[in-house]
Amino acid sequence: MAATMKVYSIFSPLYYSKKGFQIGLWLVWLCGFILIVISFCATQLLSSALKDQIIKMPKLFDNGSGNWGGPTITIFSAPSPFTGSVGARQAVAVRSWLGLSPDITIVLFSQDPSVFSFAGEFGSRVSVEANIDFTFLNTPFFHSMVARAQACTSDISVLIDPETIVLPEVISILNHAYKLDHDWLLVSSSRYVSNFPFHLDADGKQWQADDGATIRNIELQDILAQTWQWKRCEPRMLMAWNNGDHPLHTGVLPPFLYGKGLHNHWIIHEALSSDFRFIFDASWTVSNFYLDNLDHSSNQSIGGSSGSDVAKRGWENVVNSNLGVLYGSLYFHEANHSKLVRFLKCDGHYLFANTAENIVHPWGYQGSLSLRKNRISRSGEKKILDCIDSIKSFDGMKDCSVKDHLRLSTSFSLPFSLESLLSLCADKNKTIVLAIAGYSYKDMLMSWVCRLRHLLISNFLVCALDQEVYDFSVLQGLPVFKDSFAPTNISFDDCHFGTNCFQRVTKVKSRVVLQILKLGYSVLLSDVDVYWFRDPLPFVKSFGPAVLVAQSDEYNLTGPINLPRRLNSGFYYAHSDGSTIAALEKVVKHAAMSNLSEQPSFYDSLCGEGGSNRVSDNRCLEPETNMTIHFLDRNLFPNGAYQGLWEEKDVQATCVKKGCFILHNNWISGRRKKLERQVLSGLWDYDLSTRMCLQNWHQTKFTNYF
Repeated sequence: MAATMKVYSIFSPLYYSKKGFQIGLWLVWLCGFILIVISFCATQLLSSALKDQIIKMPKLFDNGSGNWGGPTITIFSAPSPFTGSVGARQAVAVRSWLGLSPDITIVLFSQDPSVFSFAGEFGSRVSVEANIDFTFLNTPFFHSMVARAQACTSDISVLIDPETIVLPEVISILNHAYKLDHDWLLVSSSRYVSNFPFHLDADGKQWQADDGATIRNIELQDILAQTWQWKRCEPRMLMAWNNGDHPLHTGVLPPFLYGKGLHNHWIIHEALSSDFRFIFDASWTVSNFYLDNLDHSSNQSIGGSSGSDVAKRGWENVVNSNLGVLYGSLYFHEANHSKLVRFLKCDGHYLFANTAENIVHPWGYQGSLSLRKNRISRSGEKKILDCIDSIKSFDGMKDCSVKDHLRLSTSFSLPFSLESLLSLCADKNKTIVLAIAGYSYKDMLMSWVCRLRHLLISNFLVCALDQEVYDFSVLQGLPVFKDSFAPTNISFDDCHFGTNCFQRVTKVKSRVVLQILKLGYSVLLSDVDVYWFRDPLPFVKSFGPAVLVAQSDEYNLTGPINLPRRLNSGFYYAHSDGSTIAALEKVVKHAAMSNLSEQPSFYDSLCGEGGSNRVSDNRCLEPETNMTIHFLDRNLFPNGAYQGLWEEKDVQATCVKKGCFILHNNWISGRRKKLERQVLSGLWDYDLSTRMCLQNWHQTKFTNYF
């Protein structure tokens, strides 16, 4: 027994050592298995994640090669209605843009139903943006178009004429430009062809001849190269820029009308002067062209107004030609033109070149922003300079001036008659919304106009009390006429309630309203300090003829709202009928004999002195004309002193909750105080710095308003 124990004690270390070794091997195997399982699972998860990321990555085809990973591009344009031959040419152009890449999106600026119908054929790739600034003739403002394009989230924005066809090589060029280390602006003048016997296939990717034969892009370019030409000083142009950190230029883009060409020259000139971006001309590289048609002038038919084309062109020419005078030189000075760098393709290679100094840089050069200051030496320089010499003839564009496009008018005054404006702007029921303003209230006028535009109310007119506000309104594209009997010497800051200036100005309103009523149009008169939450026209019209519907100026929360002198003549609706016209004649006659403003004349003439014609707490009956005067519910049409609404923390939310149609910014003395109250309350729809209506894509800071 003892011997046995001794033997066991000798071999026991070997026994435990062997067992430990086996356990260790098992542990190693087990850990390896676990790691393999974890690695397999991780690989599967990573592959799935990478696959999802690849699917989500934006795709951009490089000249049809199918390579992914390029910048996102949005093309912006402002087409005419899609009708007739113009609509057909525009349709071909838009389809050519869509064929550049399946990831290009298009935004069309328009308010015309035919444009919405056309865009609907392409799903989400083509959308219509009506929420920019248009003139009353439905012509878009170029500065509002550019602002909307700059606000988009794509990497590159492209602005182009709606009839310009673009070939796929532009994608390669934009890809090259996007890789630059600096922000840039690319411009390319469009060429024209007299005949283009090709059309896109059903998929919009291949050009075909009339016999159905497919035409390759290289073949198409060779064919076009023999026929297409430039027009000297031609305004049509493709413009593209990366949405980077720098603006296109310093200052503010004037309110040019789109389609006149002046805006393109202005932006190039200012961008070169500002020196924020690398500006290059890709006219010899970007293949874009349009079909020349002698019976059609670019964008002359934008909009669907019933006014004559002659009247439209005359009004628009006055606007843009005078903008040329107001906002300085709009042509290429020699000094600035020499800074314009060409982007061209020579002997199969993309190059940057300054033709004024014979300086060339190959694609991929990593120099400073001012490429014109750097020279290179290479074996192929002679051939490259030969390419540059061949395009110097295009430098003749630098001599183009706005005088080549428009005959500058000597005055802004191209007045439409009141009758012609009424026929253009009134709704189908012959109703007009009328505002009357002088230059001191031009900013409030524009905020009021912008609010009406936001509510899709277009049947409004502006009566200008002075030449200054008339000129301003013309530049802003408003339907404006000037009252020849308006008082002169209207004070800028001292024309508020109670002043002699106020008394003289207010008497214009009833006289103009009476004139419009006699022409057969009903009138909703609104002061420009009235903020509209929703369209009140259907409501005020519901009272019918022979009823003048007016706001009450009563501030007490209880009691009658038609007490003496409580009729507010800054917001009322007058139907065009015999009783109303006769009643307004009494008001105008009374006001002409009074030393007060017209507001007391309204009450005393219609409700009787001391309220003798009152028939209830909210109505009067004028006995001679048998016309009823109805005072509007103050919860729906509150004045500036009712319930302290202007002192609420959130004025808009409070009024919307109450169901307000409007809120009057009265019961406050002084233009500056009134302006400050309205701006700080958030009930303001016009950006002074950009001269544009505030849109949901447009952000601004209210600075320098007071």
